[in-house]
Amino acid sequence: MNTLKRFWGNLRTSFWFVPFLIVAFSIALAVALIAVDSTVGDRWLNRWPRLLGADAVGARAMLSTIAGSMMTVVGVTFSMTLVTLALASSQYSSRILRNFIRDRVTQVVLGIFGGIFTYCLIVLRTIRVGEEFGFVASLAVSFSIVLAIAGIGVLIYFIHHIASSIQASSIIAVVADETMDAVDRLFPSALGQAAGDDEADQVSRTAPQRVWQSVPGIGNGYIQSVDGRALMRLACQHKTIVRMEHGIGTFLVHGTPLISVALDSPPDDELVASLQAAYTISRHRTLDQDCAFGIRQIVDMAMRALSPSVNDTTTAIMCVDYLTAILSRLSLRDIPSPYRFVDEELRMIAVGQTFASLVSESFDQIRGSAGGNTALLLRLLGAVQTITSLTARPLRRQVLREQVAWIAELAGRTIEAPHDLGRFSNRLAQVIESFETVPAAPATQR
Repeated sequence: MNTLKRFWGNLRTSFWFVPFLIVAFSIALAVALIAVDSTVGDRWLNRWPRLLGADAVGARAMLSTIAGSMMTVVGVTFSMTLVTLALASSQYSSRILRNFIRDRVTQVVLGIFGGIFTYCLIVLRTIRVGEEFGFVASLAVSFSIVLAIAGIGVLIYFIHHIASSIQASSIIAVVADETMDAVDRLFPSALGQAAGDDEADQVSRTAPQRVWQSVPGIGNGYIQSVDGRALMRLACQHKTIVRMEHGIGTFLVHGTPLISVALDSPPDDELVASLQAAYTISRHRTLDQDCAFGIRQIVDMAMRALSPSVNDTTTAIMCVDYLTAILSRLSLRDIPSPYRFVDEELRMIAVGQTFASLVSESFDQIRGSAGGNTALLLRLLGAVQTITSLTARPLRRQVLREQVAWIAELAGRTIEAPHDLGRFSNRLAQVIESFETVPAAPATQR
């Protein structure tokens, strides 16, 4: 079942699947209209001769023109897509290329143009010249004109879409929206009942006393997803504890420990295969179970913007703004403990992201490249203040307080102008003062 879900997920995000469906639909539409023409076409032709009337030579010429034009437009569309991919990779980050490949508009547009071409070929094949066996699918030929006009509108929309999608604000917003959707989907996680902090500390002291048998990973690549329910089911069936050795998004080297189980003897081949099958390992990361990858993409765009060759502070500030939105959403969520219980029995020790690790992923590298950039340092302070105003949890507020201290230390070393340093000091005082106000804990977690 897990393999089927992975296959369906890869199929839906592939570049060819949607165009293939549209082309298949266009073939079915052409066959259906030809069938209608063969039964009631003469009656409709007699009723609307000027609208549907066309001889075989004219119909062939028109269909050939439309089909040839659509192939030309397909080439232009494909060239525009390649140019967009090259520009996005060089200007922003190569990690966002999959977002363009998965873009539904591009897939649908290519499918429509390919579908019109295929439709014209199918109808063109049925047209026969001659008085005895001549046949012209008048309704199908007339509908090809409608498709051609629709194709012109689709081409104009696609040009507008490409021009909008390569803007930095659009790219960052799309990645941020997908990341926030991942946050909504992943937190809180439902892989068993999470332990409380005291209970988790007690488990962490006793867990190393167990005998752990490691299960090696198969293949080299990034861990895309883990079937947590399958791991919990295996742990319950064998009355053991499953301990993840790597978190989602980390790189796995073939043969290194993937997962460990608390058993007195090495696990049998069936259990090893079942544990390995719960993991999806591929050449790239995805956002399905890895919200840190979305943060990574935005950070990469900010780092590219801060590079000396680009020096685009505005884009970097925009990245910080959207990272603030993601972390603000995350600050309202419960992140499950790594210790997962079923019927008060420890069954899994997971490896996952924490609030501290995601904040570090978001701000550390950007802060390291923001030395002397007063505008960006001020925006980082504002980001921390916004996130702090939403969470009342002491540990999370301590993580944010440390970020403020590091930003202040960097500003003191790198801001040279007294005026800019004074502005930063005033803003820093406001942010430090805001830590004294603790927001009320929300009644429910969204």
